[in-house]
Parts: sequence; structure tokens; C-alpha cells
Amino acid sequence: MAAKITSKAKTAYVCGECGGEHNKWQGQCAECGAWNTLSEIVLEPAGAAAAKSPSRRAGWAGKVEAPKVTALSDVRHQEDARVSTGIGEFDRVLGGGLVGGAVVLVGGDPGIGKSTLLLQAVAKMAGGSPAGGPGFSSLYVTGEESLGQVAGRAARLGLAVDGVHALAETGVERILEHAATTRPRMIVADSIQTLWTESLTAAPGSVSQVRESAARLVRYAKETGTAVFLVGHVTKEGGIAGPRVLEHMVDAVLYFEGESGSRFRVLRAFKNRFGAVNELGVFAMGEQGLKEVPNPSAIFLSGGSLQQPGSCVMVTREGTRPLLVEVQALVDSSPLSNPRRVAVGLEQNRLAMLLAVLHRHGGIGVSDQDVFVNVVGGIRLQETAADLPVLLAVLSSLRDQPLAEKTIAFGEVGLSGEIRPVPNGEERLKEAATHGFRRAIVPRANAPKAARFQGLEVIAVERLADALEAAGA
Repeated sequence: MAAKITSKAKTAYVCGECGGEHNKWQGQCAECGAWNTLSEIVLEPAGAAAAKSPSRRAGWAGKVEAPKVTALSDVRHQEDARVSTGIGEFDRVLGGGLVGGAVVLVGGDPGIGKSTLLLQAVAKMAGGSPAGGPGFSSLYVTGEESLGQVAGRAARLGLAVDGVHALAETGVERILEHAATTRPRMIVADSIQTLWTESLTAAPGSVSQVRESAARLVRYAKETGTAVFLVGHVTKEGGIAGPRVLEHMVDAVLYFEGESGSRFRVLRAFKNRFGAVNELGVFAMGEQGLKEVPNPSAIFLSGGSLQQPGSCVMVTREGTRPLLVEVQALVDSSPLSNPRRVAVGLEQNRLAMLLAVLHRHGGIGVSDQDVFVNVVGGIRLQETAADLPVLLAVLSSLRDQPLAEKTIAFGEVGLSGEIRPVPNGEERLKEAATHGFRRAIVPRANAPKAARFQGLEVIAVERLADALEAAGA
């Protein structure tokens, strides 16, 4: 009896960073240069994949017209209609509300509140707008929890889930079949790493499955105008697990940030085709879920008296919102031959550079001191306006002398000791004046030409030496 001949499965190696495919395994990806990121996947013939995929046979919205070449000047531009999620801080990060057909990827550490926030938004939108508008039909797809667990969370949060439909499913084809039947205006997929498609034989969570599953959902969103939220796991480095191309496929990428043990959560937009990048939303985790914090400046400055050595308040700008945050520094004599430089909420290499500028152009050396810098409240500063407040806090701690009462500062410090301007200087000063601050040490180019803020003395400086003298630390 002749042995049965079976065809060998075709395999490829896909980079987890960029999604590039290779015929054989190699240590470095030839596309992006990353090391040890290739993983093996099993491919199927294109015909078999097309036969299994219902989306290949027909459009989700019926007959789909072939695209035509159109002169850009003839295209009529319309403002995107936005729907409120019922959560003001969430709307701010999304760019003013949810846009039909948008695909949003939400990432964050386990247990930080991704599923909680989306379940709250789904429940609020299903109940209709505060003005009495109709409810927003939605489909909550859970691939990690049972429907009982989802219902239990909604009960603990006290959510009214009338009108909210849920589905415990991981197959993309079946999810889209249910969506084609019920026609929801929003789909939440929790999480994208658990979904899989029948057109691939790779295991769920693999690079190819995550990429293809996301592509199916993105195509469905664009063809039907359904908004889609994808919950993404994060790696130990803090990035979204799966291929990096996943972040390029979606319209917005939102990250949840927050320190363990703190009840405050920060939702930041790292990519948004419908709004400002780096927009920030602040939430507080409680028994009733995530509650928005409309005035985060008051929260970040509520830790007691600020007139302490090593403390300086700055005005940072996140997206379209100015925020008052406190920068703390601790300088202490080091028993080590190589003193430590520790920065929390700030880039450590930039701290080392600022200390070198302080020594070279300020005449103050801390080469034999341990320097610890912390941004209060779990905020992570990603702009250069924090340079001057960090140096003033370091000097205040070194001399054990607090800054003058109700003093704020902001400005970029150059390597030659100059104080360079930062964007939106007047908005930062207005925010400081609103919270009762009386002195502001700012770059000269950011100082208003006239006294525009009553009760706020603006001290304009050009060099680091001038800023240290004005601080009086």
C-alpha cells in the first residue's frame, strides 16, 4: 500500500516589531534592524484564505463600489460628526468625541482600568445623551472573560446596562457575522490578542493572527462606519504586544498610565487622526469605577505645603490643556564612588545633562551628591519646559532653602546655559494666575509685553545664572 503523500505546510518568519516577513529565521530583522524578534507562522495558499473569508466574497455593507480617481480639489470636506461617550475626559483624549468608523487601540498594564473605562462608556452611550437623545447601540465582545464576569463588573460599578449587547467569542468571522446581523454603531473587542481568524492556522496571539484579526475589524469599521475599540495587552517594556504595524493600522492609540498604589490614572493619546496628539485625560479609580478629574492641577498640587526645600511647581502642557505639576528633588551626599542619578517621570539622561549644565554655567556642582528627581502624581513629563523647574528644585534641595512662596517656573535650558522659550507661554501663565501663583520665572521670549495677569509678577530671564538669582534659592 502506497504511503499517503501530504504537502508540507508553508512557513514564514514575521518580525514582531515591524511585521516584515522573511523566508528563514535570522537573528536580526532586515526591515527594521531589531534583534531576536522573528517568530514562525504557518501560511496557507491565498485561494484557501479567500474561500474561508466571507469579507472577501462580499462587502459588509452590501455592494461596494470600486474606488475612482478623483481630483482632490473636487472632494468636499466635511467635519467629522462626533458622539459624546458621556465621559468628559475620555471625549477630550479622543479629540472631542467618538467619530463613526474610527478604530481606537487602548493599551495599558493589567488591571489599570482599560475594560472598566470601556464598559462605563458603553453603558453611558447605550442610555442616550444627557439631552435626551437616542441610545448608541453597541456590542461588547469579550475574549478573556465570561459574560457572567462582565455582568458582575457592571453590577459592582452600578451601571445601567439596558441596551448593551455582549458576546463571548474569539473568532473574528463569527464576531463580524453577529455584527452584520445586529448592526451596532460601536464594537469593543477585549482583547485583540485573543482573537483569531480561520484564514490562518497560527495560534491566537501570534503576530500573524493579531495583524490579520485587526485588519478584518478595521476593514469592517471603514465599510460600515462602525466605531471599533481594541483593547491591547502590553509587553514588559510597556509597548503594545504584537506587531508594531498594529499601531499604524488604527486611527488612535491611547495608553493608560499610573503608578501602582495610586488611585489616579492618566489616559494619554500617542496617536490620533481626529484630535491632538499627547492629549491627556485624568481619572480617579474608586468603588464606582473610573471618575473623571476635571481640574487635575488642583489634584496634583494637593499634597500639602509646597514651600519645602527641593520643590518647584511648573506649568506643563499636555495636548490642549495646561497643567500645574510639582517637581521634587532630593540631593544628598553619596557614599558611593559613582553617585546615583534617579529620575521618576522624567528622562534620566536629560537629568544628567541638566546637572552638567548647572555645573558648567551655574557654578554649582553635585558630582559627589546623589540626586533624585520625582514628578508628583505619576505624571510623565515629555517636554523640555521641565528643564528650569528641575534645576531650581535641585538647587533648593542642595541649599536646603525653599523657593519663594507661590512661585512657578518653566523653560528649556540649552547646553550653553541659555533659557529658551517654550510653546504657549501665555496660556501657561494664565493657568498659574488662575490658581493664585504670584511669581513666575520664565524665558524672556515667553514674557508678555504688558502686565496682562493681575497679581502675577513675571520675571523674564535669558541665562541660567539669571534664573538662579531670581529664584533666590
